[in-house]
Amino acid sequence: MSVMLSATFDTRRNAEMTVERLVQQFDLDRAAVFITTEGDRNSVGEEQAGSDTEAGAPSAENRDDAPLNGAIVVTVEVGDEQTAEEVRDAFGEFDSAGVVETEDAG
Repeated sequence: MSVMLSATFDTRRNAEMTVERLVQQFDLDRAAVFITTEGDRNSVGEEQAGSDTEAGAPSAENRDDAPLNGAIVVTVEVGDEQTAEEVRDAFGEFDSAGVVETEDAG
């Protein structure tokens, strides 16, 4: 039986760091991980972080144009409890707002 785990993040940076942890450390298939916004609009989260604030060459000024239109949602499908626990831990490590779990009845 597979389980869908979803968590919301205030920043795109934390969502992306979570995905990298899941793929690199726990060998989850990147195709099994989905990143969406909480709403219908493009968003980098509810707070700016990382490359959404820092200027990089050739720009001389820090950015202030990041669309803050809601949280970022990371969803992953896992097939066993050990992997589900690793995913929950990774979500918590990067400050998720909580985990929603849905069991696949199929």
